[in-house]
Amino acid sequence: MPRVKVARKSTSIDMTAMCDVAFLLLTFFILTAKPKVEDPTKAEVPFSSKEILVPEDNLATITVGGGGKLFYSVTGSDIRTETLKGMGEKYKVDFTPEEQARFAVTEVFGVPMANLKSFLDMDAEQKKTYQQPGIPADTTGNNELSNWILISRKADRALHDKDLQIAIKGDRREQYPIINTVIDVLGKQKIFKFSLITDLRPAPKK
Repeated sequence: MPRVKVARKSTSIDMTAMCDVAFLLLTFFILTAKPKVEDPTKAEVPFSSKEILVPEDNLATITVGGGGKLFYSVTGSDIRTETLKGMGEKYKVDFTPEEQARFAVTEVFGVPMANLKSFLDMDAEQKKTYQQPGIPADTTGNNELSNWILISRKADRALHDKDLQIAIKGDRREQYPIINTVIDVLGKQKIFKFSLITDLRPAPKK
């Protein structure tokens, strides 16, 4: 008897659900991803052999680079806003709501209080080309860095009832005296525990 041939049928798969899931995941990752912060110092941090991740929140970072310049950053737009208000009260500088909003999204800065208002009035492109002079940290006189740290610690305690963690990010080409100045600033506030930000040393070639 002749063999019976089974008619072939084309298969169709509904990909609508799969596409919906893919777009939902893509949207989630886009909305939750943090943009890369432009580092005004271009600091080349030293290497270390151990890897301990720094926290993503409740952290203040003091960056040393650009020939001894000091930069400051603190996580949390609410902490940044309250810190700016406190610094404005201390130095008798009145920041407008628009300037407070710009500072809330400024993650790293290195300008004296006298230049801060003009710095906040710059657009993104101007800030990229502007050579920030650094935050003064004269331990015998104008020590704005110490006040930034102190007021941001008070803001974090008032808003989140937490102790602000401190990290130092130093360019490995910088001289020791400027790093020692930062450590002295922290020591005067009884801060003896802080982190040093480094790059992980590559494994030796065999």
